Amino acid sequence: MKAVTLSVVVAGVIAVMSAGAAARQTAIKPLQIYVVDTEGGKATLYVSPTGQSALVDAGNPGGRDTDRIMAVLADAGVTKLDYLVLTHYHVDHVGGVQELAKRIPIATFVDHGPSVEEREQVQGFQAAYAELYGKARHLVVKPGDKIPITGFDWRVVTSAGNVLKTPLPGGGKPNPACAQFTPKDITTDPENAQSLGTLATLGQFRAIDLADLLWNKEHDLMCPSNPIGTIDLYLVSHHGTDPSGSPQLVHALQPRVAVMQNGTRKGAGTQAMPTMRSSPGLEDIWQLHWSYGAGIEQNSAGVFIANVEDAATTAAALTAPPRGGGGGGGGGGGRGTPLPPHTPAYWIKITAQPDGSFTVTNSRNNFSKTYAARPRAK
Repeated sequence: MKAVTLSVVVAGVIAVMSAGAAARQTAIKPLQIYVVDTEGGKATLYVSPTGQSALVDAGNPGGRDTDRIMAVLADAGVTKLDYLVLTHYHVDHVGGVQELAKRIPIATFVDHGPSVEEREQVQGFQAAYAELYGKARHLVVKPGDKIPITGFDWRVVTSAGNVLKTPLPGGGKPNPACAQFTPKDITTDPENAQSLGTLATLGQFRAIDLADLLWNKEHDLMCPSNPIGTIDLYLVSHHGTDPSGSPQLVHALQPRVAVMQNGTRKGAGTQAMPTMRSSPGLEDIWQLHWSYGAGIEQNSAGVFIANVEDAATTAAALTAPPRGGGGGGGGGGGRGTPLPPHTPAYWIKITAQPDGSFTVTNSRNNFSKTYAARPRAK
């Protein structure tokens, strides 16, 4: 009788311990973020702790970037997209949408509303896009809205030229950098200023992605007070080009890590890079490509760069006479004339935990670095 009773007790204890272990395992599921190589375009995959998926932008047309996105989806085990978020309607962001929609089901399309540019960079895109979202769910969002993905909080902070002004938890403090702000006369295409920007929050972990939001709009968002607070991960604005990435934004956010969606000759700007490197608390910049414009002074160490050229190609580029436009200082490239594809194309992956710790991994060399949770001011 005693033996039977003891067995029952032991079985009960084991069951409770197993249930507790299972609950803890469920509770610590991470948020995964894959930054796809689109050679100076944009495509970023989020996989939530509950298994829902969202892709932000779809890279360039022509199939090259679609193949790369599909490879990342396969690695993440994603067979359908719960959300496709289009930040704005430039070719390096939406060029791959139509091809992607042929290859994977998309449940919900999210955007800032119609384009403000009369001349479409992808001819006929608005009509084709309307046909796609007409067969699915379509959300037009504004600052303060939540994208209703499950598993983490995904808040819209910029959209259609408007910016968040109601402070989020941890935000609302005066931004001292605003006193030194100098506006820029930027003639770049107006859709950039319409960029749909988001803040992703999982417990104590916070990541911001403002797409191609421009310098002066960054001021509108961050001045006179910072409504965001500090962050852990900065998905670098505008591929790291100089029409974006102001100190008023970057230094106020105080990211620990920046991940830059640049190309070899697009991004890593002569102003953007030093601004990031001088930001309080920044530990590392991870890059999709080694940048010819940034040279040996501003490029990160090789372990932090997903795609690198062979030594001979790099040496030839560094010793060649300067060429007009498209260098590290400003932006060119990626505008409807994709470079010949390189194979393979490597991505950068972020695995974030609710306690605020996160790991960044370079798929080229499997180098990873874990950033411990840090206290955050309330």
